[in-house]
Amino acid sequence: MSNDFEQNLAPYALKSSQTLGRLFHEEPARLRTEFQRDRERIIHSTAFRRLEYKTQVFVNHEGDMYRTRLTHTIEVAQIARASARALKLNEDLTEAISLAHDLGHTPFGHAGQDVLNLCMKDFGGFEHNIQSLRIIDKLENRYASFSGLNLCFETREGLLKKCSIARAKKLGAVAERFINKKQSSLEAQLTNVCDEIAYNNHDIQDGIRAKKISIEQLENLSIFSDQMKIILKKYPKLSGSKIVNETVRLIINLLVTDLINNTKKNIKNESISCVSDVKNFNALIVSFSDDIKKLSMELKRFLYANLYQHPDVVKMTNQADLIIKNLFAAYTSDIKLLSNDFYQYNLDKINSGFKERVICDYIAGMTDRFAQQEYKKLF
Repeated sequence: MSNDFEQNLAPYALKSSQTLGRLFHEEPARLRTEFQRDRERIIHSTAFRRLEYKTQVFVNHEGDMYRTRLTHTIEVAQIARASARALKLNEDLTEAISLAHDLGHTPFGHAGQDVLNLCMKDFGGFEHNIQSLRIIDKLENRYASFSGLNLCFETREGLLKKCSIARAKKLGAVAERFINKKQSSLEAQLTNVCDEIAYNNHDIQDGIRAKKISIEQLENLSIFSDQMKIILKKYPKLSGSKIVNETVRLIINLLVTDLINNTKKNIKNESISCVSDVKNFNALIVSFSDDIKKLSMELKRFLYANLYQHPDVVKMTNQADLIIKNLFAAYTSDIKLLSNDFYQYNLDKINSGFKERVICDYIAGMTDRFAQQEYKKLF
């Protein structure tokens, strides 16, 4: 099926009718496009539900008001879908990539990824984008005819934000663009930038709420102070969290508007007229203008120095290191400490010499609180 809206997409947008297909053949859906089908399979997956209890910046138990991987993912999908519509790109594909982009994240955010990668350094390493692909290709266990979710090639390819040549060779066709130095689709490029817009700006709100950063510090950033002046000029009596919320709203609008306008400019200047032009272009087409990119990088550096390196956040990082290292060591020492169902399901892999990868999959799939419970149980 091809919905009417696909007839109105730009010529450089990906259409369901152009899909390179699925790993396992399925009859087309009668009432949905193939990319709609992908999006809905992701939403119904176990890995998607687990995002509710995985850290964005602050560990889940620190407060219900902070963002989790799930709320972040929904916010990315909203920003990306609205931007895709403005650019006449495929909204369903953009949303599917957005909803799946963090499925492979470990408990405890980037801290968990880093320590799990260290644990796996002699066994192929760990990277959350690769793990997201692994989840949708192999680990989800829902369907009678195949492992994974059996998503379209374009959705799968869009999840790979970065990939080494060595890994790309092992992954096959879905990662060939890294070997051939080709670009991803505009829908995938758009998702990557909208992910950055979402986490940078929403981390401002969470950081202030947690009292790790202050408005006074942020006023030293022109991207924040300029937008806050606009708000206070319009609402001089505004106070408290509303100042932050309204300022962040204007920053997001500034970034998204610039992203859309600059991408349109790039498309026109480089005479992009089809999907092939996008793939073969020597740089990313979806991008900020130079001035806005500079402001965005300034914000990113500020958050890294003042929020992500805050002593309280570093303390959480150290706790994550301890939990994941010890869990990995314990399971490596006695593989039967895994849940019995997971152990039995992966017995063939374990006996074939992939014990460490099975353990990695088990830990990466944990929520924050389950990892904490397992740690308390074992230690």
